[in-house]
Amino acid sequence: MSTASDPWGRVAEDGTVYCRTADGEREIGSWQAGSADEALAFFKRKFDSLETEVSLLEQRITGTDLSPAHARATITRLVVAVTDAHAIGDLAGLRGRLEALTGAVEHRREEHKAAREQAKTEAHEAKERIVAEAERIALEATHWKASGERMRQLLEEWKVAPRGDRAAEAVLWKRLSAARNSFAKRRKAYFATLEEEREGIRARKEQLVSQAEALSSSTDWAATATAFRELMRSWKQAGRADRTAEDELWQRFKTAQDAFFKARAEILDAKDRELREHAVVKEQLLAEAEKLLPATDARAARSALRSIQERWEKAGAVPRDAQDRLEGGLRRIEEGLRKAEDSHWRRTNPEALSRAKGTVDQIRAAITQLEGQLAKAEAKGDLKAQEQAQEALAARRSWLSEAERTLAELSG
Repeated sequence: MSTASDPWGRVAEDGTVYCRTADGEREIGSWQAGSADEALAFFKRKFDSLETEVSLLEQRITGTDLSPAHARATITRLVVAVTDAHAIGDLAGLRGRLEALTGAVEHRREEHKAAREQAKTEAHEAKERIVAEAERIALEATHWKASGERMRQLLEEWKVAPRGDRAAEAVLWKRLSAARNSFAKRRKAYFATLEEEREGIRARKEQLVSQAEALSSSTDWAATATAFRELMRSWKQAGRADRTAEDELWQRFKTAQDAFFKARAEILDAKDRELREHAVVKEQLLAEAEKLLPATDARAARSALRSIQERWEKAGAVPRDAQDRLEGGLRRIEEGLRKAEDSHWRRTNPEALSRAKGTVDQIRAAITQLEGQLAKAEAKGDLKAQEQAQEALAARRSWLSEAERTLAELSG
């Protein structure tokens, strides 16, 4: 075997591989499977793998929330791996980078400690804001439903908020409870007088029912549908009358509303039937277009497709639930024809065919060489060399399969 050298290592004539360090050369392995340059490349790749691990750790420490304990454990493991590494490269430099990371981890630990203190402060501030809003609602609220919901939300926010100092939270919780109790008393007093207002609500809803009944026979579909939506919004905003009146008025309102929308639906159904007739035409055109693929004469297929597209446009609109399917189907035909045209161009491109043949020949030559190396390794009983040769052969045979497939497509 010839020799090979690198600033960080060398391969002797007998295949022994050495790594250069500040303390001198260290034997790290033996190579018999190929050339000395291949041996150097192999052991340099092992160094590259270690360097990648160190680089990733540097990135995680500086750019993520990796815990100091986890970081220290990873540094310790990598120091051992680098010290005993059978690799060619600047191992001392890697150890230096790992030592520098130790200081960064300590800095991160202090940052975590400061972050915990900051979190406690922020937790207190968040709960202080919750309590302040609850106290404001307890004093000022007049929209009882929305305010009651907000009070419930504030309680849920308190439950999920981070925990801070226990003594300070006890004081805040006492204030929050007092605010909730005050709000509940004011709301109870308000609803005690609500009954007097329900007669006004009944009168307002009587007016809304009269308007709905007047609109029930309208044929101005768009404007009347909008008017009914406004009436419904007003109905919801008016509040509730007593239960008996509420049920009676709602039944009248709903009957008027249903009469209008039923009449509108009958008209829209007729329009929908017309759209579905358009859809039948486009279904037929789509079936005609599908027969164009696979295209044996791309130019003739393109001409036929243009004719179909013209008739497609004349067919008119279709129902919304069929539009995506039909338009998507025609687009797939268009795309299939485009691909057929592209494939035809590639098959007639002599440069691409020549490159594909060259690639296949090159890979086949490499396989022949590797098969020879495997035979030598088997004759020597060198299991490691056999394994390496088999791995290399498997990779190149996979490449050959892909290259032959490409060549077959271009030659087809």
